[in-house]
Amino acid sequence: MTIRVYLYDRCGTCKKATKWLDAKGVAYEAVPIVDRPPSKTALKKLWKRSGLPIKRFFNTSGKSYREGGFSQKLPEMSDDEALAALAADGKLIKRPLVDAGDATLVGFREKEWEEALG
Repeated sequence: MTIRVYLYDRCGTCKKATKWLDAKGVAYEAVPIVDRPPSKTALKKLWKRSGLPIKRFFNTSGKSYREGGFSQKLPEMSDDEALAALAADGKLIKRPLVDAGDATLVGFREKEWEEALG
């Protein structure tokens, strides 16, 4: 399976992550997260596989999160509502988001990436 990396081309963290992947010789498909965010169904699979709380999938420092009032809304939202919000706005999703088949990575933490992909 090809590793799918959802990223934003002006995101510094995404640039670091792709540089790391390139240096390690890891083949991947870069998917523009704003233009082609993962579907609600895909996000649900990634979330379940990750074992992380749904809040970790939100880009809490982004404009969409702040302007959407998600710091207040998120604690009251159902998982289904949270997934729908993420699928509707790629800028809400923490990036990079990696679908590596058996592993899901949210954000770029080199140690986690090394364990999962290195």
